[in-house]
Amino acid sequence: MNSITLVFPVLVACCVATPVLAKDWKDDKTYKITVLHTNDNHGRFWHNRHGEYGMPARFTLINTIRNQVKAAGGSVLVLSGGDVNTGVPESDLQYAEPDFKGMKHIGYDAMTVGNNEFNNALDILKKQEEWAGFPFLSANVYSKDSGKRLLKPFSMFEKQGIKIAVMGLTTDDTIKIVKPLHTSNIEFKDPRTEALKVLKELEEGPKPDILFAVTHMGHYTNSAHGYNAPGDVMLARSLPEGTVTAIIGGHSKNPVCMKAKNKRNDKYKAGQACTPDKQNGIYIMQAHEWGKYVGRADFEFKNGETTLVSYSLIPVNLKKKIKDAEGKEVRVHITREIMHDQEMMQLLGPYLEKGKKAIGMKIGSTNKLLVGDKKFVRYGQTNLGRLIVATQMMRAKADFGIVNSGGIRNSIEPGDITYRDVLTVLPFANTIASVSMTGKEIIGYLSQVATIPTNTGGYAQFSGISMTVHSSSVSNVKIRGVAIDPEKRYRFSLPNYVAGGGDGYPKITDVSSFTDTGFVDAEVLKEYLENNSPIDAGAFEPKNEIVYKNEL
Repeated sequence: MNSITLVFPVLVACCVATPVLAKDWKDDKTYKITVLHTNDNHGRFWHNRHGEYGMPARFTLINTIRNQVKAAGGSVLVLSGGDVNTGVPESDLQYAEPDFKGMKHIGYDAMTVGNNEFNNALDILKKQEEWAGFPFLSANVYSKDSGKRLLKPFSMFEKQGIKIAVMGLTTDDTIKIVKPLHTSNIEFKDPRTEALKVLKELEEGPKPDILFAVTHMGHYTNSAHGYNAPGDVMLARSLPEGTVTAIIGGHSKNPVCMKAKNKRNDKYKAGQACTPDKQNGIYIMQAHEWGKYVGRADFEFKNGETTLVSYSLIPVNLKKKIKDAEGKEVRVHITREIMHDQEMMQLLGPYLEKGKKAIGMKIGSTNKLLVGDKKFVRYGQTNLGRLIVATQMMRAKADFGIVNSGGIRNSIEPGDITYRDVLTVLPFANTIASVSMTGKEIIGYLSQVATIPTNTGGYAQFSGISMTVHSSSVSNVKIRGVAIDPEKRYRFSLPNYVAGGGDGYPKITDVSSFTDTGFVDAEVLKEYLENNSPIDAGAFEPKNEIVYKNEL
């Protein structure tokens, strides 16, 4: 990659004398600074069943790089783009304690808080910061009562005499996509405005040599953020050119690797070279999700200027499928295997076992069978299918909802319900997405989705909507009992898997109004069962809302 020099300019009013400050670095000397970063871990502190990602391997990788950089006379910063919470029950049931204590063991320096950090009460967030032992940052999260920031806006680090500021920012969409219970007294201000305030505070105070922004705002190519709040691209464009060396991001869960100016490589595969985005003299980086990668940015600092020398996304034991000599499908490492650190395994193992035990505890009950068996749920509307859709509609604040029957893997027997039962029904950890369309557009969409034949995973379960389904079209569509208005806009929920084109659904992730809430389907169903048990299964029985005029 070509080296590009980024300068942190002095921000002062015209014609005001600025005192010359003593500096601790030497002129004409080249200093090496490496930034390692992850984001959107979502509870994946342990590797999956294929041995991919996980914090024991991440520790080995980061520690190896740290030792290599130190041996070469350089320094390392380890940063997180947030959303450590929400996604894996073994973590969720313990408020992500294993994740944060694992990050402390790895030696993270700072993180910005993501929207999912606000799925818990503020006292839990405070406790998590204690577990982590490093600062939680966000300049744009305020208390409504006091009018003051809830978190530190930035932290200062000194590496080899170089003063480095790390500023945190959180998406202002947070207020729309997390539980209102925990955010009623919180204001999420525009990150762009708050970033400019931080620049002023830094210039009036510590005057850093290098400034990084660690954000949870999302990377939207060429700022095409649609329904989502403006992300990292618009942030970079709103700042004075080159004031921030790099934006280390999260939230949209992309490997931010560009194939051309304002064109992201959305087909990026592990092991390929990665060129970060660059807007207004500011690099933008993001390392996908779940700790699948560790992003590595190698900078050089000389005479007050910072140059990006190289960048890569390092896969953490990711694998690909190949055919062996006998034609059998096997999984092999894409890059060299990273060993799992045994000390980290010993630290996190008890949390894994504790989480597994907790999964077996009762979370609710049902008075009748909730039907999710393949031989029923792929052939007609069922009470469990409609229950699942209804919970997702509520969480996404949607007018109606859709779920592919292939994502529903079991029934729930009458009586007590455990979290293990929920995970058996919804094992894929799909997140809940939503999209807004006009009534006319929805009819066109339903003509493709509602007509997917039975005995397939694509057969759709519905809630909040009624219609007549013909062989290739729909009619008599009503949303919450009212005839659909072709000109009116409606929002509907669906799993992110089918939003991306899974099970033969039209791909709608590029629609401007599309948003992924980040909420995991099993967690949403679990919460509903906890708050509404005993479940009256009869209340979710289909009542001929979906009428098929032709045999599918």
